[in-house]
Amino acid sequence: MDVPTIDPLQGDFPEVIETYLKYVNGTSNVIMQCIAFNRRGTLLAAGCSDGRCVIWDFQTRGIAKELNNKDCVAAITSICWSKNGHHILVSAADNSLTLWNVSKGEKVFQTILQLTHLQARLHPGGSGSLPPSLCLVTSSSSAPIILDFHTQITTVLPIRSPDTNGTQDFSNGFAHYTPIEACFNKSGDLVYLGNSIGEILIIDYKSNKICGVIQIQGGAGVKDIVFSRNGQRLLTNSSDRIIRVYENLLPLKDSLKFFEVNETENLKSAGLKCLSLVREFQDLITKVHWKAPCFSGDSEWVVGGSASKGEHKIYIWGRDGLLVKLLEGPKEALVDLAWHPTQPIVVSVSLMGLVYIWVKDYTENWSAFAPDFKELDENEEYVEQEDEFDLIPDLEKGKGSCVDEDDEVDIVTVEKNSTFSDSDISQEELCYLPAYPFPDVPEKLLESNSSRSSLSNDSSETEVVEIEYTGGPDLKKRKRKRSKKLLELQDLKDTQKAIVSDCSYKESFSTSEPKKPKSASMIWNHFKKIKKPNKSVVAVCIYCSANFVAEDARTSNLRHHLRGEHAELVYPEGCSYNDVESTTDESTADDESVAEYEKVKPVSEKVKSGPPRKQRSKVWNYYKNLKKQNESVAKCNFCHKRYVSGSAVGTNHLWRHIKRNHAKEAGLSPEKK
Repeated sequence: MDVPTIDPLQGDFPEVIETYLKYVNGTSNVIMQCIAFNRRGTLLAAGCSDGRCVIWDFQTRGIAKELNNKDCVAAITSICWSKNGHHILVSAADNSLTLWNVSKGEKVFQTILQLTHLQARLHPGGSGSLPPSLCLVTSSSSAPIILDFHTQITTVLPIRSPDTNGTQDFSNGFAHYTPIEACFNKSGDLVYLGNSIGEILIIDYKSNKICGVIQIQGGAGVKDIVFSRNGQRLLTNSSDRIIRVYENLLPLKDSLKFFEVNETENLKSAGLKCLSLVREFQDLITKVHWKAPCFSGDSEWVVGGSASKGEHKIYIWGRDGLLVKLLEGPKEALVDLAWHPTQPIVVSVSLMGLVYIWVKDYTENWSAFAPDFKELDENEEYVEQEDEFDLIPDLEKGKGSCVDEDDEVDIVTVEKNSTFSDSDISQEELCYLPAYPFPDVPEKLLESNSSRSSLSNDSSETEVVEIEYTGGPDLKKRKRKRSKKLLELQDLKDTQKAIVSDCSYKESFSTSEPKKPKSASMIWNHFKKIKKPNKSVVAVCIYCSANFVAEDARTSNLRHHLRGEHAELVYPEGCSYNDVESTTDESTADDESVAEYEKVKPVSEKVKSGPPRKQRSKVWNYYKNLKKQNESVAKCNFCHKRYVSGSAVGTNHLWRHIKRNHAKEAGLSPEKK
């Protein structure tokens, strides 16, 4: 029964979308922007646009934990798990860096760096459930740094080879060649850094020394750099739209010993002994840019997403460099993707914040259940053997049971997985998060009037109950028959009311249907709603951060802004039926942002209830309306003459002045005097 029921010749790569994950906070959908699997692939962490980090149980597809940082409401830019799965590192767009304890949901460390567009990665080392001590932080505006959580000391790494321009100066963290990406190797003793002039630097971060340099052909800048899970291959994504795969020639452990022996060699010659180019992947027809490339869990496949707008395409290549599968998803741009560590599953994130799960479309191979199983093209007459369906066949009568039923079965120890080369830490690794149970709602014993009447007529289960009541000056008593089941139902209702008053899960016990909340406009998928202290509403565009002040709930000006400025990203024709809603953060804005909002003119005043307003005359396109104490004055835009206007006077004399004196400027047919 351990034989797989799939055809091994089909290839272990995903083919179709099985389902998608959507995070709902209250009544609104939250946009997820980046994802990361833990080491075993049992938990999936997703960073959201409102600063939350949601952890999904990947087997049940349910939310296992929500990490909500009240000090941070900016979008999450990167997520990284620790090796043992007990901690997770989150970087946000407000330059904050937070280390979380996953099981407790508590912050272990938090700091704000003077860097922009942060990407953070934890050191792959660590022992037990202790938090990691180092992390690697890269930025688009400065050199990468090594941050120590205990001492809070930062070490700026070199960003270019000394052979590039004589001497190097990276003490201030800024240089002419801006680094793009960096990562640790599998053992964590070296840092591989790619810069914008097409160099891969191998750095000993403890001594802050460059040990080797690998030059990329053509000098294309490095946009992504990723190691495979086994540490034997390195992947780079360059600005020339080519994904390159290198073979790691260094030993997986104690890599620094190689450089101690070859210390006198040139940096480039030492780099050639560290990495060897194996394969290049590109689309020769479309010349598409790649996004979030990575290896499969077993390093057999290379996957990369298309960075084109409005395309959700995922390319999968084999080791031989041939394209084996092209996955086409919904008409939404791809933001991030990740391959499951142990299964042929790819998870991708769309621009609308949905997480799509791609799985393999298996073809069942039933002959795997038994070696003598035979598949038939058509039905055949079966001849039964004499002892085939006996309780104890003759062949098994002489055989004793080889299973000792008294042996204890170990259900606690986690078996080592051959997929992981260092699975000896599995005893202290966090693979699952506990689920918290909710009390069940008591079932209704009485559902209809018919069942109620049948219970009342049941004379076999009745008892006499004395009921006291005040019917006059004297206290009287009377006797009445009641069904035992009705009494049990009454006691159940009383118990339910007592539980509801003391329990925090009141909504679970509510028998009446909850009121449906008023559905928000779909335009808030693309704006953040913030309330100022004066109770006015501020809408902030998530694409360009433009601010709009609105004292009422009208959203026409927001739709005009989207159609005019972000038509390619938003698809304004679909704003009315979009399924995904953005986060509505109703927290109070700080003083600096409030001052910025006050500069924006608010939208029109509240519309009073009553008959519809009369349409404004087009003549006011050529006049300015100057209001005085008791009258309105129209000032001509061409000759600056002033005329009395108003509902009593009308606008005929204003039209007459324009057509006689300024018809050519206004583009109207002249009127004879």
